[in-house]
Formats: sequence, structure tokens, C-alpha cells
Amino acid sequence: MAEYTVNAHRRDPYKNFKFRVRWDGRYVAGISKVGALSRTTEVVSHRDGGDPSSSRKSPGRTEYNAITLERGVTHDLAFEQWANQAHQYGNGLGSQLSLADFRKDLVLEVYNEAGQLAIAYKVYRCWVSEYQALPELDANANAVAIQHIKLENEGWERDLAVVEPTEPSYPG
Repeated sequence: MAEYTVNAHRRDPYKNFKFRVRWDGRYVAGISKVGALSRTTEVVSHRDGGDPSSSRKSPGRTEYNAITLERGVTHDLAFEQWANQAHQYGNGLGSQLSLADFRKDLVLEVYNEAGQLAIAYKVYRCWVSEYQALPELDANANAVAIQHIKLENEGWERDLAVVEPTEPSYPG
């Protein structure tokens, strides 16, 4: 485990607009929005037999919420190819699902304003439960066409090997 050090000069929290997503060892092009990493742990209430007036609480099952990735529609097929692992329209009986590439681990990286890697999270055993290839199209609109995937996952953890960078000081 890496030793944690604190950058005494940084007082501001990291911004949410400098990030990259990586799976299969490569960065995925053009991702403009990533949903929150969140989890919920059930509360199990129980009571001791000798204490009839109050209950105790302890943690139960933990559920990791799905993560949504959004990006502008391009010729990059990364979203579509992964989504197609769960469903191939028109394939014959028994060939609708490929378990070989169905799940992927991904890395979500957050960068500081200087472009240095500051924080990373590993997200495990993701698979595409929802895919939007094209948004609603409108000839009167003036917007980027956005596609998205919704990723179910079996957990995530912070990559503690990524330590806080020493931010550069520019002569002024």
C-alpha cells in the first residue's frame, strides 16, 4: 500500500470536469459525463431478548448503484461494441450473449487543474444494462447528439497507489 502524503499548498477541492475513463487498457474517447459512484448498505435492525424497549442496527448487504457514461455520437464503437455483448439482434438461438467479454473492469481517473492524475477509482465487473445509441433527433434543435451506457457493477474502490501529486509552481 502506498504511503499517503498531503500537499500542504492545495486548499481547493478537485474540480469535476477533468477526468478520463479507461477499460481494456485504453482510454475511451469523448466521454463528457460520468454518473456518481455511490453505494447503499442495508440496515439490519435486531433486538436483544433482554432489551425489549430498543433495537440495535448493523450493516447488511451493500448494493453498488449503476454508473452512466455519456458522450457525443462519433464513429468510435466502444460503447456499441460493449453493449452488443449483452444483446445481438438477429442472432440465432443461444448466441444472444457473449460471456467472454460481457464484463469489464474500468478505471475512472480524476485530474487536477495542471493535468496531473490526482485520484483514481477501480470499478469491478461492469456490464451494460442500458444503451442509447442516438438521442431524440430534432431538426429545430442546436445540440450535440449524445449517446449513453448504463453500467451495472459489483463494486469499486479507490486506487491508493495514486497519490496526491506535487502541483507545479509557475514563476510569476
